[in-house]
Amino acid sequence: MKNSVFFIYLLILAGSTYLIRVIPFIAIKEKINNSFVRSFLYYIPYAVLTAMTIPAVFYAANWWVGAAAGLIAAVIFALKGKGLTPWPWLPVWLYLL
Repeated sequence: MKNSVFFIYLLILAGSTYLIRVIPFIAIKEKINNSFVRSFLYYIPYAVLTAMTIPAVFYAANWWVGAAAGLIAAVIFALKGKGLTPWPWLPVWLYLL
């Protein structure tokens, strides 16, 4: 692919991404008072995070039963308010060593 074509594609993609993020700020200038819309917007980050995490769990493991068991264990711990780290006082960067 030529550099000129690549930069045209890059410019189009950057522009479309920018417009998607800016249009809501331009279109909605006052505070949203509708409780239904506010509750809908409140749960969007959780829905997006779930939509990205669940497939990643199943694609990361070679055995789907093990992936499902790990996902179920993580959900149970999350509902009980527990973490998956064995020592919460230990800094996270030590796990990466």
